[in-house]
Amino acid sequence: MKRLLLTLALACTALLPAQADQALATAKSCMACHTIDSKRVGPAFKEVANKYRGDKGAVDRLALKIRQGGVGAWGPVAMPANAQVNEADAKKLAAWVLSLK
Repeated sequence: MKRLLLTLALACTALLPAQADQALATAKSCMACHTIDSKRVGPAFKEVANKYRGDKGAVDRLALKIRQGGVGAWGPVAMPANAQVNEADAKKLAAWVLSLK
């Protein structure tokens, strides 16, 4: 019984970072242009994760793009710079996006 409770507790805590990072994405206005599963203005976060899967430098590059913006990686629509996101939050957001499957 203790083992089952421990397993359940660990499973629940594994879900918390994903929820917290989606909350961060919402708070930082990322969800205005992106969704997790489908294209909105920008690509779906899962599509971004698939494109960069296995790329060891992706977290840093995506964090920079979150903060500075960019154009061309997903077509002609520019991603505006997001000045309200600090470097630590940008890396947290990038890691969360890349963790999606």
